[in-house]
Amino acid sequence: MNQTLADKVKSRKTFAIISHPDAGKTTITEQLLLFGGAIRQAGTVKGKKSGKFAKSDWMEIEKQRGISVTSSVMQVDYDGYQINILDTPGHEDFSEDTYRTLMAVDSAVMVIDSGKGIEPQTKKLFKVCRMRGIPIFTFINKMDRDGREPMDLIAELEEVLEIDAYPMNWPMGMGKNLLGLYDIYNNRVELTHPEDNGDNDFLPLNENGEIEGDYAIKKSTIYTQAVEDVQLLKEAGNTFSEDAIAAGELTPVFFGSALTGFGVQTFLDAFVDFAPNPSAHVTEADETIEPTSEELTGFIFKIQANMNPAHRDRIAFVRICSGEFKPGMDVFINRTGKKIKLAHTTQFMADSREQVETAVAGDIIGLYDTGNFQIGDTIYEGKKAVQFEALPQFTPELFMKVTPKNVMKQKSFHKGVQQLVQEGAIQLYKTYHTEDYILGAVGQLQFEVFQYRLLHEYNAEVEMTPMGSKIARWIEPEDLDPNMSSSRNLLCRDRFDNPVFLFENQFALRWFEDKYPNVKLTALL
Repeated sequence: MNQTLADKVKSRKTFAIISHPDAGKTTITEQLLLFGGAIRQAGTVKGKKSGKFAKSDWMEIEKQRGISVTSSVMQVDYDGYQINILDTPGHEDFSEDTYRTLMAVDSAVMVIDSGKGIEPQTKKLFKVCRMRGIPIFTFINKMDRDGREPMDLIAELEEVLEIDAYPMNWPMGMGKNLLGLYDIYNNRVELTHPEDNGDNDFLPLNENGEIEGDYAIKKSTIYTQAVEDVQLLKEAGNTFSEDAIAAGELTPVFFGSALTGFGVQTFLDAFVDFAPNPSAHVTEADETIEPTSEELTGFIFKIQANMNPAHRDRIAFVRICSGEFKPGMDVFINRTGKKIKLAHTTQFMADSREQVETAVAGDIIGLYDTGNFQIGDTIYEGKKAVQFEALPQFTPELFMKVTPKNVMKQKSFHKGVQQLVQEGAIQLYKTYHTEDYILGAVGQLQFEVFQYRLLHEYNAEVEMTPMGSKIARWIEPEDLDPNMSSSRNLLCRDRFDNPVFLFENQFALRWFEDKYPNVKLTALL
Protein backbone atom coordinates (compact mmCIF):
# COMPACT_ATOMS: atom_id res chain seq x y z
CA MET A 1 0.00 0.00 0.00
CA ASN A 2 1.40 3.39 -0.98
CA GLN A 3 1.34 5.70 2.02
CA THR A 4 0.71 9.41 1.51
CA LEU A 5 3.07 11.96 3.07
CA ALA A 6 0.39 12.71 5.70
CA ASP A 7 0.16 8.99 6.61
CA LYS A 8 3.92 8.76 7.03
CA VAL A 9 4.06 11.88 9.21
CA LYS A 10 1.23 10.53 11.39
CA SER A 11 3.24 7.39 12.11
CA ARG A 12 6.18 9.35 13.60
CA LYS A 13 6.81 9.99 17.30
CA THR A 14 9.97 11.92 18.14
CA PHE A 15 10.98 12.47 21.74
CA ALA A 16 13.94 13.18 23.99
CA ILE A 17 14.69 11.46 27.27
CA ILE A 18 15.77 13.92 29.97
CA SER A 19 16.90 13.44 33.55
CA HIS A 20 19.49 14.13 36.19
CA PRO A 21 22.64 11.95 35.88
CA ASP A 22 22.13 8.44 37.27
CA ALA A 23 18.32 8.54 37.26
CA GLY A 24 18.32 5.66 34.76
CA LYS A 25 17.74 7.55 31.54
CA THR A 26 20.07 5.50 29.35
CA THR A 27 18.79 2.26 30.92
CA ILE A 28 15.20 3.10 30.01
CA THR A 29 16.33 3.95 26.47
CA GLU A 30 17.80 0.44 26.30
CA GLN A 31 14.51 -1.09 27.41
CA LEU A 32 12.53 0.91 24.86
CA LEU A 33 14.85 -0.38 22.15
CA LEU A 34 14.47 -3.89 23.51
CA PHE A 35 10.67 -3.73 23.33
CA GLY A 36 10.92 -2.29 19.84
CA GLY A 37 13.00 -5.31 18.80
CA ALA A 38 16.01 -3.15 17.95
CA ILE A 39 18.36 -4.93 20.36
CA ARG A 40 18.35 -8.43 21.85
CA GLN A 41 19.73 -7.67 25.27
CA ALA A 42 19.64 -4.45 27.24
CA GLY A 43 22.98 -3.17 28.53
CA THR A 44 23.38 -0.81 31.43
CA VAL A 45 25.65 2.20 31.59
CA LYS A 46 27.43 0.73 34.59
CA GLY A 47 28.29 -2.43 32.63
CA LYS A 48 32.05 -2.00 33.05
CA LYS A 49 32.79 -5.46 34.48
CA SER A 50 30.60 -7.40 32.09
CA GLY A 51 31.78 -5.44 29.06
CA LYS A 52 28.10 -5.02 28.12
CA PHE A 53 27.60 -1.32 27.50
CA ALA A 54 24.51 0.69 26.76
CA LYS A 55 23.79 0.94 23.04
CA SER A 56 23.22 4.67 23.22
CA ASP A 57 26.53 5.39 24.98
CA TRP A 58 28.83 4.82 22.03
CA MET A 59 31.73 7.10 22.83
CA GLU A 60 34.71 5.47 24.57
CA ILE A 61 34.88 8.01 27.40
CA GLU A 62 31.19 7.38 28.15
CA LYS A 63 31.86 3.68 28.59
CA GLN A 64 34.75 4.39 30.95
CA ARG A 65 32.94 6.90 33.11
CA GLY A 66 29.45 5.40 32.98
CA ILE A 67 27.81 8.68 31.93
CA SER A 68 26.32 10.05 28.73
CA VAL A 69 28.08 13.14 27.39
CA THR A 70 26.61 13.35 23.92
CA SER A 71 23.09 13.06 22.54
CA SER A 72 22.42 9.81 20.68
CA VAL A 73 19.66 9.23 18.14
CA MET A 74 17.93 5.89 17.76
CA GLN A 75 15.04 4.79 15.57
CA VAL A 76 12.78 1.89 16.34
CA ASP A 77 9.47 0.54 14.98
CA TYR A 78 6.83 -0.11 17.60
CA ASP A 79 3.14 -0.83 17.28
CA GLY A 80 2.88 0.65 13.77
CA TYR A 81 4.85 3.79 14.67
CA GLN A 82 8.39 4.81 13.85
CA ILE A 83 9.74 6.13 17.11
CA ASN A 84 12.76 8.45 17.08
CA ILE A 85 14.43 8.46 20.49
CA LEU A 86 16.98 11.12 21.37
CA ASP A 87 18.94 10.16 24.47
CA THR A 88 20.48 13.33 25.93
CA PRO A 89 23.46 13.87 28.24
CA GLY A 90 22.32 14.04 31.85
CA HIS A 91 25.44 15.84 33.04
CA GLU A 92 24.89 19.58 33.49
CA ASP A 93 28.18 20.45 31.77
CA PHE A 94 26.54 19.23 28.57
CA SER A 95 23.18 20.93 29.00
CA GLU A 96 23.73 23.06 25.88
CA ASP A 97 23.66 19.91 23.75
CA THR A 98 20.49 18.84 25.56
CA TYR A 99 18.81 22.23 25.13
CA ARG A 100 19.39 22.12 21.39
CA THR A 101 18.15 18.54 21.22
CA LEU A 102 14.92 19.64 22.92
CA MET A 103 14.34 21.98 19.97
CA ALA A 104 14.33 18.94 17.66
CA VAL A 105 11.65 16.86 19.41
CA ASP A 106 7.87 16.92 19.79
CA SER A 107 7.69 15.57 23.35
CA ALA A 108 9.94 14.63 26.26
CA VAL A 109 10.15 11.73 28.69
CA MET A 110 11.39 12.80 32.11
CA VAL A 111 13.02 10.04 34.16
CA ILE A 112 13.03 10.54 37.94
CA ASP A 113 14.88 8.44 40.52
CA SER A 114 12.27 7.29 43.07
CA GLY A 115 14.88 7.54 45.84
CA LYS A 116 15.91 11.11 45.04
CA GLY A 117 12.91 12.85 43.51
CA ILE A 118 13.35 16.06 41.49
CA GLU A 119 17.03 16.95 41.13
CA PRO A 120 18.48 20.29 39.93
CA GLN A 121 19.32 19.19 36.37
CA THR A 122 15.85 17.73 35.86
CA LYS A 123 14.34 21.03 36.94
CA LYS A 124 16.43 23.03 34.45
CA LEU A 125 15.65 20.79 31.50
CA PHE A 126 12.02 20.60 32.46
CA LYS A 127 11.79 24.41 32.32
CA VAL A 128 12.99 24.36 28.72
CA CYS A 129 10.21 21.88 27.88
CA ARG A 130 7.65 24.10 29.60
CA MET A 131 8.96 27.15 27.77
CA ARG A 132 8.44 25.33 24.47
CA GLY A 133 5.06 23.97 25.59
CA ILE A 134 6.01 20.42 24.66
CA PRO A 135 4.20 17.46 26.26
CA ILE A 136 6.09 15.79 29.10
CA PHE A 137 5.68 12.16 30.15
CA THR A 138 7.14 11.18 33.54
CA PHE A 139 8.67 7.81 34.37
CA ILE A 140 9.45 7.36 38.07
CA ASN A 141 12.23 4.81 37.99
CA LYS A 142 14.00 2.37 40.34
CA MET A 143 10.87 0.97 42.00
CA ASP A 144 12.90 -2.25 42.38
CA ARG A 145 14.70 -0.39 45.21
CA ASP A 146 13.37 1.21 48.36
CA GLY A 147 12.67 4.87 47.66
CA ARG A 148 10.43 7.72 48.70
CA GLU A 149 6.68 7.46 49.17
CA PRO A 150 4.84 7.74 45.82
CA MET A 151 2.44 10.38 47.23
CA ASP A 152 5.43 12.56 48.22
CA LEU A 153 6.98 12.17 44.77
CA ILE A 154 3.77 13.23 43.02
CA ALA A 155 3.37 16.22 45.38
CA GLU A 156 6.99 17.28 44.75
CA LEU A 157 6.52 16.93 41.00
CA GLU A 158 3.55 19.29 41.11
CA GLU A 159 5.09 21.82 43.50
CA VAL A 160 8.65 22.05 42.19
CA LEU A 161 7.86 21.83 38.49
CA GLU A 162 4.52 23.64 38.68
CA ILE A 163 2.74 21.10 36.51
CA ASP A 164 -0.34 18.97 37.18
CA ALA A 165 0.38 15.24 37.43
CA TYR A 166 -1.88 12.29 36.66
CA PRO A 167 -0.65 8.86 37.84
CA MET A 168 -1.40 6.36 35.06
CA ASN A 169 -0.43 3.55 37.43
CA TRP A 170 0.42 3.20 41.11
CA PRO A 171 3.10 1.03 42.75
CA MET A 172 2.06 -1.77 45.06
CA GLY A 173 5.04 -1.68 47.41
CA MET A 174 8.67 -0.99 46.47
CA GLY A 175 12.08 -2.65 46.59
CA LYS A 176 11.90 -6.34 47.60
CA ASN A 177 8.21 -5.83 48.48
CA LEU A 178 7.19 -4.58 45.02
CA LEU A 179 4.19 -6.75 44.17
CA GLY A 180 3.32 -4.91 40.99
CA LEU A 181 1.55 -1.89 39.57
CA TYR A 182 -2.08 -0.93 39.99
CA ASP A 183 -2.75 0.18 36.40
CA ILE A 184 -5.37 2.95 36.64
CA TYR A 185 -5.39 3.76 32.94
CA ASN A 186 -5.81 0.15 31.71
CA ASN A 187 -7.99 -0.93 34.66
CA ARG A 188 -5.82 -3.91 35.57
CA VAL A 189 -3.03 -4.98 37.91
CA GLU A 190 0.43 -5.76 36.51
CA LEU A 191 2.26 -8.34 38.62
CA THR A 192 5.94 -8.79 39.44
CA HIS A 193 5.31 -12.40 40.59
CA PRO A 194 2.97 -14.02 38.05
CA GLU A 195 4.06 -17.47 39.32
CA ASP A 196 2.28 -16.77 42.67
CA ASN A 197 -0.91 -15.67 40.91
CA GLY A 198 -1.87 -18.37 38.44
CA ASP A 199 0.94 -17.37 36.02
CA ASN A 200 -0.90 -14.16 35.12
CA ASP A 201 1.13 -11.08 34.20
CA PHE A 202 -2.05 -8.99 34.36
CA LEU A 203 -5.28 -9.32 36.31
CA PRO A 204 -8.37 -7.26 35.36
CA LEU A 205 -10.14 -5.05 37.91
CA ASN A 206 -13.89 -5.00 38.54
CA GLU A 207 -16.06 -1.87 38.75
CA ASN A 208 -15.10 -1.43 42.42
CA GLY A 209 -11.44 -1.27 41.39
CA GLU A 210 -10.58 -4.65 42.91
CA ILE A 211 -9.20 -7.90 41.51
CA GLU A 212 -11.90 -10.50 40.84
CA GLY A 213 -11.28 -14.09 41.97
CA ASP A 214 -8.99 -15.76 44.45
CA TYR A 215 -5.34 -14.71 44.05
CA ALA A 216 -2.45 -14.63 46.55
CA ILE A 217 -1.85 -10.89 46.05
CA LYS A 218 -5.29 -10.07 47.51
CA LYS A 219 -4.17 -11.30 50.92
CA SER A 220 -1.40 -8.70 51.08
CA THR A 221 -1.82 -5.45 53.04
CA ILE A 222 0.38 -3.80 50.35
CA TYR A 223 -2.34 -4.53 47.76
CA THR A 224 -5.07 -3.24 50.13
CA GLN A 225 -3.11 -0.04 50.73
CA ALA A 226 -2.65 0.51 46.98
CA VAL A 227 -6.42 0.16 46.40
CA GLU A 228 -7.04 2.79 49.12
CA ASP A 229 -4.40 5.13 47.67
CA VAL A 230 -5.90 4.88 44.19
CA GLN A 231 -9.42 5.62 45.54
CA LEU A 232 -8.01 8.75 47.17
CA LEU A 233 -6.26 9.78 43.93
CA LYS A 234 -9.45 9.31 41.94
CA GLU A 235 -11.43 11.47 44.36
CA ALA A 236 -8.91 14.22 45.09
CA GLY A 237 -6.41 14.06 42.22
CA ASN A 238 -6.33 15.72 38.80
CA THR A 239 -8.65 14.74 36.00
CA PHE A 240 -7.12 12.95 33.02
CA SER A 241 -7.14 15.25 29.98
CA GLU A 242 -5.59 14.54 26.59
CA ASP A 243 -5.74 18.26 25.75
CA ALA A 244 -3.84 19.22 28.91
CA ILE A 245 -1.16 16.60 28.10
CA ALA A 246 -0.82 17.97 24.55
CA ALA A 247 -0.44 21.53 25.90
CA GLY A 248 2.31 20.44 28.33
CA GLU A 249 0.13 21.35 31.34
CA LEU A 250 -0.49 17.83 32.66
CA THR A 251 2.14 15.10 32.86
CA PRO A 252 1.04 11.45 32.86
CA VAL A 253 3.12 9.65 35.50
CA PHE A 254 4.23 6.01 35.25
CA PHE A 255 6.07 3.98 37.87
CA GLY A 256 8.43 1.12 37.07
CA SER A 257 11.98 -0.19 36.91
CA ALA A 258 14.10 0.39 33.83
CA LEU A 259 16.73 -2.04 35.12
CA THR A 260 14.33 -5.00 35.29
CA GLY A 261 12.09 -3.69 32.47
CA PHE A 262 9.05 -3.83 34.75
CA GLY A 263 6.38 -1.31 33.75
CA VAL A 264 8.32 -0.12 30.68
CA GLN A 265 6.08 -1.71 28.04
CA THR A 266 2.95 -0.38 29.76
CA PHE A 267 4.54 3.06 29.65
CA LEU A 268 5.51 2.71 25.98
CA ASP A 269 2.00 1.58 24.97
CA ALA A 270 0.43 4.64 26.61
CA PHE A 271 3.16 6.91 25.25
CA VAL A 272 2.44 6.01 21.61
CA ASP A 273 -1.26 6.63 22.30
CA PHE A 274 -0.78 10.15 23.64
CA ALA A 275 2.55 11.51 22.39
CA PRO A 276 2.04 14.05 19.60
CA ASN A 277 2.90 13.51 15.96
CA PRO A 278 5.39 15.94 14.38
CA SER A 279 4.30 19.53 14.86
CA ALA A 280 4.54 22.64 12.69
CA HIS A 281 7.66 24.84 12.92
CA VAL A 282 7.87 28.62 12.87
CA THR A 283 10.39 30.49 10.71
CA GLU A 284 12.24 33.71 11.56
CA ALA A 285 9.82 35.45 9.18
CA ASP A 286 6.99 34.23 11.47
CA GLU A 287 5.63 31.80 8.90
CA THR A 288 4.35 28.41 10.00
CA ILE A 289 5.60 25.41 8.05
CA GLU A 290 3.30 22.41 8.36
CA PRO A 291 4.88 18.95 8.56
CA THR A 292 2.84 17.84 5.54
CA SER A 293 4.10 20.67 3.28
CA GLU A 294 5.48 19.12 0.09
CA GLU A 295 8.91 20.81 0.01
CA LEU A 296 11.67 19.50 2.24
CA THR A 297 12.82 21.71 5.13
CA GLY A 298 14.89 20.92 8.19
CA PHE A 299 17.45 22.33 10.61
CA ILE A 300 20.79 21.15 11.98
CA PHE A 301 20.75 20.88 15.77
CA LYS A 302 23.94 18.90 16.33
CA ILE A 303 27.25 18.08 14.64
CA GLN A 304 29.26 15.10 15.82
CA ALA A 305 32.82 14.27 14.78
CA ASN A 306 34.22 10.75 14.58
CA MET A 307 31.11 8.69 15.16
CA ASN A 308 33.00 6.13 13.14
CA PRO A 309 36.67 6.28 14.26
CA ALA A 310 37.68 4.15 11.25
CA HIS A 311 36.51 6.83 8.83
CA ARG A 312 37.08 10.04 10.82
CA ASP A 313 33.79 11.39 9.56
CA ARG A 314 31.52 14.17 10.76
CA ILE A 315 27.78 13.90 10.86
CA ALA A 316 25.35 16.82 10.89
CA PHE A 317 22.08 15.80 12.59
CA VAL A 318 19.00 17.21 10.83
CA ARG A 319 15.48 17.36 12.19
CA ILE A 320 13.18 17.17 9.17
CA CYS A 321 10.32 19.65 9.53
CA SER A 322 8.41 19.11 6.27
CA GLY A 323 8.43 17.33 2.92
CA GLU A 324 10.06 14.01 2.15
CA PHE A 325 13.75 13.27 1.95
CA LYS A 326 15.03 11.07 -0.88
CA PRO A 327 18.73 10.27 -1.48
CA GLY A 328 20.37 12.42 -4.14
CA MET A 329 17.98 15.38 -3.82
CA ASP A 330 19.24 18.97 -3.98
CA VAL A 331 18.73 21.44 -1.12
CA PHE A 332 19.94 24.92 -0.22
CA ILE A 333 21.69 25.99 3.00
CA ASN A 334 20.09 29.29 3.97
CA ARG A 335 23.14 30.78 5.72
CA THR A 336 25.42 30.41 2.69
CA GLY A 337 22.88 30.16 -0.16
CA LYS A 338 24.90 27.13 -1.27
CA LYS A 339 23.15 24.32 -3.17
CA ILE A 340 24.19 20.80 -2.17
CA LYS A 341 23.22 17.27 -3.14
CA LEU A 342 22.15 15.07 -0.23
CA ALA A 343 23.83 11.92 -1.46
CA HIS A 344 25.39 10.41 1.66
CA THR A 345 22.89 10.23 4.47
CA THR A 346 22.40 7.94 7.37
CA GLN A 347 19.91 6.99 10.05
CA PHE A 348 21.00 5.87 13.44
CA MET A 349 21.10 3.18 16.01
CA ALA A 350 23.54 5.06 18.26
CA ASP A 351 26.85 4.14 16.58
CA SER A 352 25.54 1.77 13.92
CA ARG A 353 24.01 3.31 10.84
CA GLU A 354 22.09 2.47 7.73
CA GLN A 355 21.60 4.37 4.51
CA VAL A 356 18.33 6.33 4.61
CA GLU A 357 15.94 5.53 1.78
CA THR A 358 13.25 7.98 2.83
CA ALA A 359 12.51 10.28 5.77
CA VAL A 360 9.69 12.69 6.62
CA ALA A 361 8.82 15.31 9.25
CA GLY A 362 9.83 14.13 12.73
CA ASP A 363 12.68 11.97 11.47
CA ILE A 364 16.30 12.69 12.31
CA ILE A 365 18.80 12.00 9.55
CA GLY A 366 22.56 12.37 9.48
CA LEU A 367 24.35 14.18 6.67
CA TYR A 368 28.02 13.48 6.07
CA ASP A 369 29.60 16.88 6.54
CA THR A 370 32.78 18.08 4.89
CA GLY A 371 32.54 21.52 6.48
CA ASN A 372 29.36 22.83 4.82
CA PHE A 373 27.19 22.94 7.92
CA GLN A 374 26.96 24.78 11.23
CA ILE A 375 24.62 24.20 14.15
CA GLY A 376 21.42 26.17 13.54
CA ASP A 377 21.58 25.98 9.73
CA THR A 378 18.28 25.57 7.89
CA ILE A 379 18.16 23.44 4.75
CA TYR A 380 15.30 23.80 2.28
CA GLU A 381 14.12 22.61 -1.10
CA GLY A 382 12.65 24.92 -3.74
CA LYS A 383 13.04 28.58 -4.62
CA LYS A 384 11.72 30.21 -1.47
CA ALA A 385 14.35 30.65 1.26
CA VAL A 386 13.48 29.35 4.73
CA GLN A 387 15.21 30.08 8.06
CA PHE A 388 13.89 28.48 11.24
CA GLU A 389 14.15 30.21 14.60
CA ALA A 390 17.61 30.35 16.20
CA LEU A 391 18.70 27.56 18.53
CA PRO A 392 19.73 28.42 22.10
CA GLN A 393 23.38 29.28 22.71
CA PHE A 394 25.28 29.62 25.94
CA THR A 395 28.09 32.07 26.68
CA PRO A 396 31.07 30.09 28.05
CA GLU A 397 32.10 30.81 31.63
CA LEU A 398 35.27 28.73 32.04
CA PHE A 399 38.39 29.15 29.89
CA MET A 400 41.56 27.18 29.19
CA LYS A 401 44.67 27.86 27.15
CA VAL A 402 45.43 24.84 24.97
CA THR A 403 48.76 24.00 23.30
CA PRO A 404 50.08 20.81 21.65
CA LYS A 405 52.64 18.87 23.72
CA ASN A 406 54.43 17.72 20.60
CA VAL A 407 55.29 20.50 18.13
CA MET A 408 55.71 17.84 15.41
CA LYS A 409 51.99 17.04 15.67
CA GLN A 410 50.74 20.58 15.05
CA LYS A 411 48.72 19.46 12.03
CA SER A 412 46.65 16.82 13.86
CA PHE A 413 46.25 19.23 16.83
CA HIS A 414 44.80 22.00 14.61
CA LYS A 415 42.58 19.58 12.70
CA GLY A 416 41.25 18.03 15.93
CA VAL A 417 40.51 21.38 17.55
CA GLN A 418 38.78 22.74 14.42
CA GLN A 419 36.59 19.65 14.03
CA LEU A 420 35.63 19.25 17.68
CA VAL A 421 34.65 22.90 18.17
CA GLN A 422 32.18 22.57 15.29
CA GLU A 423 30.12 20.28 17.54
CA GLY A 424 29.17 23.38 19.53
CA ALA A 425 29.94 22.16 23.07
CA ILE A 426 33.30 23.98 23.28
CA GLN A 427 33.97 27.47 21.91
CA LEU A 428 37.31 28.36 20.35
CA TYR A 429 38.97 31.79 20.64
CA LYS A 430 42.33 33.04 19.42
CA THR A 431 44.20 35.86 21.13
CA TYR A 432 44.04 38.93 18.89
CA HIS A 433 47.73 39.36 18.12
CA THR A 434 49.48 36.07 18.93
CA GLU A 435 46.66 33.72 17.84
CA ASP A 436 47.08 31.44 20.87
CA TYR A 437 44.20 28.99 21.25
CA ILE A 438 41.76 29.52 24.12
CA LEU A 439 38.84 27.18 24.77
CA GLY A 440 35.63 28.27 26.45
CA ALA A 441 33.04 25.95 27.97
CA VAL A 442 30.04 25.92 30.28
CA GLY A 443 31.48 23.18 32.52
CA GLN A 444 34.78 21.54 33.48
CA LEU A 445 33.84 18.07 32.20
CA GLN A 446 33.65 19.43 28.65
CA PHE A 447 37.40 20.20 28.78
CA GLU A 448 38.19 16.68 30.01
CA VAL A 449 36.15 15.12 27.21
CA PHE A 450 37.77 17.47 24.67
CA GLN A 451 41.29 16.58 25.85
CA TYR A 452 40.47 12.85 25.84
CA ARG A 453 39.03 12.98 22.34
CA LEU A 454 41.95 15.01 20.94
CA LEU A 455 44.31 12.30 22.17
CA HIS A 456 42.27 9.22 21.21
CA GLU A 457 40.66 10.44 17.98
CA TYR A 458 43.42 12.71 16.58
CA ASN A 459 46.53 11.41 18.39
CA ALA A 460 47.16 14.95 19.65
CA GLU A 461 48.34 15.24 23.26
CA VAL A 462 47.73 18.70 24.69
CA GLU A 463 48.63 20.89 27.63
CA MET A 464 45.63 22.69 29.12
CA THR A 465 46.24 25.69 31.37
CA PRO A 466 43.23 26.91 33.36
CA MET A 467 42.43 30.62 33.02
CA GLY A 468 39.52 30.41 35.45
CA SER A 469 36.16 32.01 34.83
CA LYS A 470 35.85 34.99 32.52
CA ILE A 471 32.99 37.08 31.17
CA ALA A 472 32.87 36.93 27.36
CA ARG A 473 31.44 40.00 25.59
CA TRP A 474 31.41 40.62 21.85
CA ILE A 475 32.13 44.05 20.35
CA GLU A 476 31.16 45.46 16.95
CA PRO A 477 34.27 45.50 14.67
CA GLU A 478 33.75 49.22 13.86
CA ASP A 479 33.88 50.08 17.60
CA LEU A 480 37.10 48.18 18.19
CA ASP A 481 40.41 49.78 19.05
CA PRO A 482 43.01 47.08 19.88
CA ASN A 483 44.41 49.45 22.56
CA MET A 484 41.24 48.81 24.59
CA SER A 485 42.76 45.45 25.54
CA SER A 486 44.48 45.09 28.92
CA SER A 487 45.42 42.38 31.41
CA ARG A 488 41.86 42.59 32.79
CA ASN A 489 40.10 42.31 29.43
CA LEU A 490 41.85 40.04 26.97
CA LEU A 491 41.03 40.77 23.32
CA CYS A 492 40.40 37.66 21.17
CA ARG A 493 38.62 36.57 18.02
CA ASP A 494 36.00 33.82 17.97
CA ARG A 495 36.15 31.08 15.33
CA PHE A 496 34.20 33.27 12.90
CA ASP A 497 36.78 36.07 13.37
CA ASN A 498 34.44 38.31 15.39
CA PRO A 499 36.24 40.37 18.10
CA VAL A 500 35.44 39.39 21.68
CA PHE A 501 36.75 40.54 25.08
CA LEU A 502 37.29 38.11 27.95
CA PHE A 503 36.79 40.16 31.12
CA GLU A 504 38.41 39.08 34.36
CA ASN A 505 35.30 39.81 36.45
CA GLN A 506 32.22 42.04 36.76
CA PHE A 507 34.34 44.90 38.09
CA ALA A 508 36.56 44.86 34.96
CA LEU A 509 33.46 44.76 32.75
CA ARG A 510 31.86 47.75 34.54
CA TRP A 511 35.14 49.69 34.40
CA PHE A 512 35.28 49.14 30.62
CA GLU A 513 31.63 50.18 30.17
CA ASP A 514 32.25 53.38 32.15
CA LYS A 515 35.39 54.19 30.17
CA TYR A 516 33.77 53.49 26.76
CA PRO A 517 30.08 54.41 27.25
CA ASN A 518 29.34 54.44 23.50
CA VAL A 519 30.70 50.96 22.83
CA LYS A 520 28.07 48.24 22.65
CA LEU A 521 29.01 44.90 24.23
CA THR A 522 26.83 41.80 23.72
CA ALA A 523 26.75 38.50 25.59
CA LEU A 524 26.23 36.39 22.46
CA LEU A 525 26.45 36.94 18.74
